[in-house]
Amino acid sequence: MTSAADPAPRRGGTGSIVVLLVGGAAAVILATGVRAVGWLIAPVMLALVVVITVRPVHGWLHRRGLPRWAAGLVLLVLVYAVIVVLAGGIVASVARLITLLPGYRAEAYELLGSVFALLREHGIGPVPLAEIAASLDLGRVAGVLATVLGGVVGLTGNVVFLLSVMLFLTIESGGFRAKLAVLAEARPATAAALEAFAVNTRRFLVVTTIFGLLTAVVDTVALLALGIPLALLWGVLAFITNYIPYVGFFIGIVPPAVLALLEGGWTRFVLVVVIYVVVNFVLCSLVQPRYIGDAVGLSLTVVFLSLGFWAWMLGPLGAVLAVPLTLLVKALLVDAHPRVSWVSSMLAARAVPPAAASGQGEQA
Repeated sequence: MTSAADPAPRRGGTGSIVVLLVGGAAAVILATGVRAVGWLIAPVMLALVVVITVRPVHGWLHRRGLPRWAAGLVLLVLVYAVIVVLAGGIVASVARLITLLPGYRAEAYELLGSVFALLREHGIGPVPLAEIAASLDLGRVAGVLATVLGGVVGLTGNVVFLLSVMLFLTIESGGFRAKLAVLAEARPATAAALEAFAVNTRRFLVVTTIFGLLTAVVDTVALLALGIPLALLWGVLAFITNYIPYVGFFIGIVPPAVLALLEGGWTRFVLVVVIYVVVNFVLCSLVQPRYIGDAVGLSLTVVFLSLGFWAWMLGPLGAVLAVPLTLLVKALLVDAHPRVSWVSSMLAARAVPPAAASGQGEQA
């Protein structure tokens, strides 16, 4: 009897390995395909996330007596306004930095000279100051930034495609509730998972927006107090880049830090960096992740890893949409299948019993 029972575990173990290998190969093939069509998936997902975020406005306006077509028109204008504000803020920041940098050439030479003098005092010289100073040309830096700006402007075709996708999604969003009801009759778990994805996406964006506003206000006030040029613009940039987890902080700090260094020297530079780091650490690293984790059910490690993965898959837009994309994958592969609901506990910041996770999806 023992010998007859022995082969079964071996066959089961071999079968598990085969399933694991086949599943891994399928995941690699799928990831390769998604990356190949990232130019299509990224703008579609951005449009979907924006429409999902502002979708409750349509219902609120209709309940207040506005006709459905008028509510849809307001929703469409709101969707376009969100994209214009976000993209316009980044383009305006880069453009203003391009125009400002060449005017600080003398300050840059003086700053470089003080750095070399300090090096000589500590016995690190001799340094060919003249050659290095001659090679310093802020016009070249501005030229590089202009190239970057030109690349952004060159995305006009993608922007037109994005706006077109948003138009169709906004028009069809009115029937989403009816379609979800039909899906709920056939596959209730999938419908509940998709509904939870929409709710969690809104929660993530609401929390991110609130903390982005707090961060931008504190940064703007500090920059105004230090006399940094275009402090309001850099505050807007800090608000926009807050939507990019982790990496956005470094994008937002560069322009004000560079101007602080050229305008007021190392002291003002250090003050700007310290203020940005402290504000980002307290609001965005200590407080915000706790609220996001509780709101969407993802741990900090998962959020960080998803940032690198989706940026590799879809480029810069993948970094912006890292959390919503992860929520969508989780909804389709985990939340829609009660048998693997335990995976939600592994992905969350804190353990969630499977019954509680399924109940949360039904409530959403």
